[in-house]
Amino acid sequence: MHIGRILQQKLKDDGRTVVWLANELGCHRTNVYNLFDKYSIDTQLLQRISIIMHYNFFSLYEDEVKAKINEKSLKV
Repeated sequence: MHIGRILQQKLKDDGRTVVWLANELGCHRTNVYNLFDKYSIDTQLLQRISIIMHYNFFSLYEDEVKAKINEKSLKV
């Protein structure tokens, strides 16, 4: 799972701009573009983004973990 790409897509789906998110985070838009390239994001930052965007990005990790646990269980 590439959280940066997911974040970028969610921002687009919501009709929000990079400038909007940068303003909400209190950073430069370049920093937001850099986030889009990241495979993982610090949990504190991801929590802030989740609150700002009204979307629980952590639930995506939960789904991925469950799938991998199920995968492992089937192999045993």
